[in-house]
Amino acid sequence: MNNDFQTYIPKNAISMVQFLIEQHHFTLKIVNQRQTKHGDFRKMPNGKFQITINNNLNKYQFLLTLVHEIAHHVTYQKFGRVQPHGKEWKTVFQHLMLPFLNPDIYPTHILPLLANYLKNPKASTDADVNLSLALKEYSKESGKSYIFELPLGELFLFKKSIYKRGKKRRTRIECLNTHNRKVYLFNQNVEVTIYEE
Repeated sequence: MNNDFQTYIPKNAISMVQFLIEQHHFTLKIVNQRQTKHGDFRKMPNGKFQITINNNLNKYQFLLTLVHEIAHHVTYQKFGRVQPHGKEWKTVFQHLMLPFLNPDIYPTHILPLLANYLKNPKASTDADVNLSLALKEYSKESGKSYIFELPLGELFLFKKSIYKRGKKRRTRIECLNTHNRKVYLFNQNVEVTIYEE
């Protein structure tokens, strides 16, 4: 039984999460940050189930990601192999997340954003810009800025490359890589460092 998770989630959510872990029989592993995902669910070669969650998430992101992954597990148990983020998963995720939509667990300004996201949840919470920004308030690294905060033409560093902030498209921002002169589309809430020449 993995009790490490207790320090990673809001205190008032501990007993509910404990219940979900015991009810659904899986191993929870807290792992180092991965660039491409916050968490995952998989069936192991021995037939057991494992959920992994990144250790760099703040407690509100961690809880949401954990319930997201538990929903994959429950969906698999109930329906077998279906679309990873299809209607079955969405229904299970909404059902599992409902008890956590509580001002004793999530800050009140996040609750309406969370409720709105759960009407039609996407594969990643980062796809919902408003929710993602509200959640990231609790873990934004000092010295970093979000791309959307930068003025047009501002230079910034991202993964050891220098970019120039361009115009906003519908949900993403065009950014020019100053080295290879290619334009990349960035999620507007990516954290970057302003480039000081």
